Amino acid sequence: MSTQEQKFVIFQLGEESYGIDILNVQGIERMLEITRVPKTSDFVEGVCNLRGSIVPVIDLRKRFGLDEKEKTDNTRIIVVSIEEVEVGLIVDAANDVISIDSDSIEPAPSVIGSIDNRFINGVGKLENKLIILLDLQEILKKEEIVKLQEITD
Repeated sequence: MSTQEQKFVIFQLGEESYGIDILNVQGIERMLEITRVPKTSDFVEGVCNLRGSIVPVIDLRKRFGLDEKEKTDNTRIIVVSIEEVEVGLIVDAANDVISIDSDSIEPAPSVIGSIDNRFINGVGKLENKLIILLDLQEILKKEEIVKLQEITD
């Protein structure tokens, strides 16, 4: 039986490692200046100018209901494409790109770490650690994406 490998961009939020399918990732940036936009959701940090494009930026810690953490030199913005909208995700650190065999990916357990399991697509098992694989469609719902599009229009 053959297995397929999927590549994921790995990042940290606190002590836990998360993965986003590399096909959704447009780039990884150092922390940029973010302009706050009034009347947006709490987890929307604002917008940033990314090489001439205005990109909405959300804080994944706030989205997941985790404690806020001061931004450091390791803080990164992972730019992803969700429903053809570019969105920046603030994370504690972005480490690596890894391949995980499809056989090593399990469905999301009902309780995992401290985040809501609706954001989780599955769990990738590596030799000595687990990678929580995120479901970008759940992180930003369609109506939230429409609101973010309105910010940048």
